[in-house]
Amino acid sequence: MCGIGGFMTRDGSTPTARMLADMLRALGHRGPDGEGRYLAGGLGMVHTRLAVIDLETGDQPFYEPNGAALIANAEIYNYVELTKSFIDLPLRSRTDCEPALHLYRKFGVSYVDKLRGMFAIALYDPREDLLLLSRDPFGIKPLYYAEIDRGLLFASEPCALIATGLIPPAVNPDAAHELLQLQFTTGRDTLYEGIKRVLPGETLEVVRGRIVNRRRRRALPQPEVRQWDEKQALAELDRILLESVEIHQRSDVPYGLFLSGGVDSSVLLACMAKLNDGPVQAFTAGFAGTGAEDERALARRLARHVNARHVEVEVGPDDFWNLLPEIAGFVDDPTADYAIVPTYKLAAEAAKELKVVLSGEGGDELFAGYGRYRSVLRPLWMGGRTMRPRGFLDGMGILRDESPGWRDGIVAADIRISAPGQTRLQRAQAADCEDWLPNDLLIKLDRCLMAHGLEGRTPLLDPEVARFAYTLPDKLKIAGRGGKGKYLLRHWLQLNLPEAEPFSPKRGFSVPVGEWIAARAGKIAPLVAAQAGVIELCKPEGVLALFRSLSGRRKHGRAGRAAWMLLFYSLWHQSHIMRARPAGDVLDCLARAA
Repeated sequence: MCGIGGFMTRDGSTPTARMLADMLRALGHRGPDGEGRYLAGGLGMVHTRLAVIDLETGDQPFYEPNGAALIANAEIYNYVELTKSFIDLPLRSRTDCEPALHLYRKFGVSYVDKLRGMFAIALYDPREDLLLLSRDPFGIKPLYYAEIDRGLLFASEPCALIATGLIPPAVNPDAAHELLQLQFTTGRDTLYEGIKRVLPGETLEVVRGRIVNRRRRRALPQPEVRQWDEKQALAELDRILLESVEIHQRSDVPYGLFLSGGVDSSVLLACMAKLNDGPVQAFTAGFAGTGAEDERALARRLARHVNARHVEVEVGPDDFWNLLPEIAGFVDDPTADYAIVPTYKLAAEAAKELKVVLSGEGGDELFAGYGRYRSVLRPLWMGGRTMRPRGFLDGMGILRDESPGWRDGIVAADIRISAPGQTRLQRAQAADCEDWLPNDLLIKLDRCLMAHGLEGRTPLLDPEVARFAYTLPDKLKIAGRGGKGKYLLRHWLQLNLPEAEPFSPKRGFSVPVGEWIAARAGKIAPLVAAQAGVIELCKPEGVLALFRSLSGRRKHGRAGRAAWMLLFYSLWHQSHIMRARPAGDVLDCLARAA
């Protein structure tokens, strides 16, 4: 994994060396192993490298004989097959990204359709004066851009665009309301005015600093339903899972696994145990002495069963208060997902030994694991409901603007993803893959891991896995007593690692943020209520009442989640809009800005 950035001017003037140096500095944590620069006429590009494949000759940019250049934040897992099938020129490296450059010369803009992996790529063809900015179909790797009078800026993180001094840090108020109600933001617009996302699967064609065309490749196949019988489906699932995990293990550096004890990571553990001769390195986070479920005991049993080397990482209230300002500083495209706290600490521990970890993101979306999918399938008279009908702060008397406009992005996405022949379940899955997955779960994974120079890989978010899982009949996704989600995946796990108890009742992964906040609610309440970003959006008296309502409760539920949203947003706004460098714990940071 790496960081990329650049600037294409409209008048052909050369971007300044200082501006490129500022981008490099902002992206340094994404690639501690090397730097690269490209300058040609009105285009400047920079690259920071995290060396994972071909450690010696894989430095970027890459060039091809006709002058095209490429920089990438990518892992192209089918690079071996691509080289054998399509590349008839000698390559200067053994890396996974160089073949993509030669594919462009063969297939033009559609070259990205041949790539199996995660990527954000900038490719420049000087013969056409054409810059292509491309992102993988699931949006595993981030890519942002900003159109200004002087041209077009792009980078792996918004912070690198702001570091140039050409984009002032300002809040997009519509996106801010989305964040507080949903915990993530939807679509192209980010929380910053003027900074936008390249959408998952999208390629932007840029000429002279202007976007002249967009094309998009969807992650999910056409919504047909293939009528597998269960035995056939299990055999095909076995083949696809093992193939995906095998190619996701391609690496010249040590790799391991984030093991939660849930179905998805246990499936990866079972596959890795089959595919590796040596013991798998597995890392698990847990919370002792709280109301949150601690999955370390189950993860420990599973690791012992397959002879994995297991590292347990305890996350406690001190971690929460001390690390949260630092975390908010790295999550520049914010997701208020409380799992960022254990993910960040887990990544810090894994990075001491590894450069690559596999993780189970995507299993719930592709195999239908969420409870909300079961609700979508029920008729209204049996308790069915639409996806995300209520925001986290709805009706709590906190927001200055209580209008339902925060749902506009969800509604627009639902229209975009609808297609003839979809089942209701497929439509709900597609909606999650459109926004929730790339703009919450995958941003969290990317920022928390890249903060430590650690690469995260997601074998369940593979095009072959998606083609299979999405077109399964509903009865192989949700089945059994009570309508259990991920039915086929659970069945596979029952056959391959029954010790995971895949059909036993399990609570979803939760972090005791409400409990931790409640313990200091009296001190935090006036500080959060006095933050500039919170005052713009919220009524101070409502904020005070919310935090004080947490004291003395055994269960914190929705109020705890709402308090977490406001606390995280306070720290994010302070770091990225007020430009205050995180220093000290949460209380220190809030007190300085109050």
